[in-house]
Amino acid sequence: MTPPPATNIPSVPTVRPSPAPAADPTVFRTRADEVYAQLKRDVADFILVPGDRFTENEISERLGVSRTPIRQALFRLQQEGFVEVLFRSGWRVLPFDFDQFEQLYDLRMVLETTAVHRLCETDRHIDRGLLDTLAGIWLVPAAQRSADMAQVAQWDEAFHCALVAAAGNAEMARVHGDVTDRIRIIRRLDFTKQPRIDATYDEHAKILKAVRANRGDQAAMLLRAHIETSQAEVRKITLHQVHLARHAGKNPR
Repeated sequence: MTPPPATNIPSVPTVRPSPAPAADPTVFRTRADEVYAQLKRDVADFILVPGDRFTENEISERLGVSRTPIRQALFRLQQEGFVEVLFRSGWRVLPFDFDQFEQLYDLRMVLETTAVHRLCETDRHIDRGLLDTLAGIWLVPAAQRSADMAQVAQWDEAFHCALVAAAGNAEMARVHGDVTDRIRIIRRLDFTKQPRIDATYDEHAKILKAVRANRGDQAAMLLRAHIETSQAEVRKITLHQVHLARHAGKNPR
């Protein structure tokens, strides 16, 4: 996949799904960026569980990195609400702030339903090429669907960002991109089971068909139901994964 444009919208693949996992295109500018990404993955993968305490020395030994980039990465995670510094006793992983996530999902809902209404206005200039690309990915026979969870999570994010981008409002797309970044850590959990992948294909297909038929109310209704279901699912999975991590040696998989 190509790097995202300045509006922070994930690029949309131009090929049909394949079961092969996507290559990781991440390029880190500094060692602190690399440590930040690794620690955020540790939180997302429940290697670092809410409530866990740790020191910079422990992270340094585990990652083989000096304390300076580790401290820089931790301060960045602190600003984002994932960890807190403890007076003379290291750091602690904070519980997931579901109230904040729900507010972000509400904002996402407003932006995306507004976008699909605009996409269905016949007198508005929109990017039909993006919609055609999405159709080539999601409107495929069941046998051609991807079963790779990481890939589907990536394509799901690109699908929703593309709907907003296609509506033609760069500021909406910028705000939506920021929301997307902030919920990614829990949103990806929606693709840890095959039934949810199947449901995503089915629901995306219905949304696309409604948009291409200029049925704005139907598209918005389908999109709202799709987001609400995903939101409920990721909250349930997150709580379950935290429980497993705490009671099974921090290895929920």
